[in-house]
Amino acid sequence: MSEAAVPLPGLPGPPPTAPPSARRRADLALVVAAFFFGTTFLVVQDAVEDADPVPFLAVRFLIGGAVLAVLGRGRAATPLEMRHGVAAGVLLFVGYVLQTVGLQYTSPSTSAFITYLLVVFVPLISFAVLRRRPHPLTLVGLVLAVAGLVLLTGGADVAFGRGEVLTLGCAVAFAAHIVLLGETAGRHDPVRLTCIQVTFVGLACLAVSVVTGGLRMPWSAFGAAAFTGVFATALAFFAMVWAQRVVSPSRAALILLLEPVFAALLSWVTGEGLSGAALAGGVLILAAVMVAEVIPPWLTARAAPREAGERRPAPGGGSY
Repeated sequence: MSEAAVPLPGLPGPPPTAPPSARRRADLALVVAAFFFGTTFLVVQDAVEDADPVPFLAVRFLIGGAVLAVLGRGRAATPLEMRHGVAAGVLLFVGYVLQTVGLQYTSPSTSAFITYLLVVFVPLISFAVLRRRPHPLTLVGLVLAVAGLVLLTGGADVAFGRGEVLTLGCAVAFAAHIVLLGETAGRHDPVRLTCIQVTFVGLACLAVSVVTGGLRMPWSAFGAAAFTGVFATALAFFAMVWAQRVVSPSRAALILLLEPVFAALLSWVTGEGLSGAALAGGVLILAAVMVAEVIPPWLTARAAPREAGERRPAPGGGSY
């Protein structure tokens, strides 16, 4: 994929082309992240009935930050590590707050649909800020992904009020977070960078909870906070940061779109119904990931021998 980029001041350019084996490992890491992000729908559903969302997020992200701090001991710091980690944390925090507040004014299905529109905003932000064009097949994948989202989540309501606007802001913030990681993850230790951003989110949520007086967090919710803190925060965000040293933001967003697919499958496994439309939506999202992630490398691999043959010197010293 040929992409012309204009790096932001203080940010690196796009990462160098990685070998296929590294790409496969990065893709797998993003699938793991999407799976654990998807588990939060099932685990958090009961916990937030007894706990306010923001203090729950504070405990979840502080647990994740503590785990990563232990794992990151002795790892070397890098220039601009704190700046990039805090910037990523700010975007995550804004996204979670807008999503939480927006849910007070819109339905969960509409919130999910608009939030996952981040898959559209990632290439738009990459092009607007970095002048980086997505691969044509990535655009095809985006169309399939949005169609799958409509079927999987039921789409958005016709009305576009306060809740929808707030959730749209959430999607933009999450998309900007993915783009920022794509530009910075390759410069820093992934454990330390992940630790900084998730710890910032935890501290910011704790500060909001103290200011607003919403500190209701019963002991029954700590189990869910511990699970999501370790697996859906420390592990999942680390896998995301580690993978984005190799995978472009647009393709990372498409793979992470497996999150609602995993969430729907987990709900089905635990006894909830799975409609035909939701099943078709999940299939379309999987097709989108295949189109964007599997076909381009396959085409590149097929083109390489042909291009090498075209450059091979002809008998007598000439060239084809």
